[in-house]
Amino acid sequence: MGNTLKIQIWSDIMCPFCYIGKRRIEGALQNFEHKDAVEIEWKSFQLDAGFVASPEDDMVEHLAEKYRKDKDWAQEMLNNMTENAKNAGLDFNFEKAVMANSLHAHRLLHLAKKYNLANDLEELLFKAYLTDGKNINDLDTLKALGLEVGLNGEAIDEVLNSDAYANEVQQDIEEAQSVGVQGVPFFVFDNKYAVSGAQHVETFVKTLEKVWEEGKFDSKVTVLNTTDGDSCGIDGCE
Repeated sequence: MGNTLKIQIWSDIMCPFCYIGKRRIEGALQNFEHKDAVEIEWKSFQLDAGFVASPEDDMVEHLAEKYRKDKDWAQEMLNNMTENAKNAGLDFNFEKAVMANSLHAHRLLHLAKKYNLANDLEELLFKAYLTDGKNINDLDTLKALGLEVGLNGEAIDEVLNSDAYANEVQQDIEEAQSVGVQGVPFFVFDNKYAVSGAQHVETFVKTLEKVWEEGKFDSKVTVLNTTDGDSCGIDGCE
């Protein structure tokens, strides 16, 4: 058996369930005997790659229009998600959220990955968008977050003022399509088993234990559950 159990996580900063899923996999690792042998790799996914935001965008109105529902329906969905987040120890403030395209954030994450800082930056990006109401498409905001996790300022500027890592983001998205990702978060364990959605901690613990016991695997991915778990797809969050 190898020394490292690798978990690849496809996610989008704009996906509330991805932040919840991050907390739940972290909770599972705290209950996993071999947690020090686990490596997490964050992979890019965009729920709406073509989204263009404006300062007037309101999330309730956006959701109502997108799903052809009324505002009460949209607000109730956000309320339910906020409660779900509280159960994971997170505070969502959708009334403060600044809707944005996540491409620049994903490009910066690929820079962070180069220095093993992707997990730290992923945390700050989720918090910035879902809790603090920051614009994660704003280059100054992204630079501040990158500096906070320890990235070099010149390296950040070089990435954000170019199209650096755009190809890597697209490659992650294409890879997601090849393994059958229909919604995020999507977790692939040691390139064999996959779990879709922000499943409960117990589900992740059982998967970790199963993967560890079985050892090395073939490259074909077997999905252990359907998308019934909490996740966000291009058609919305469920």
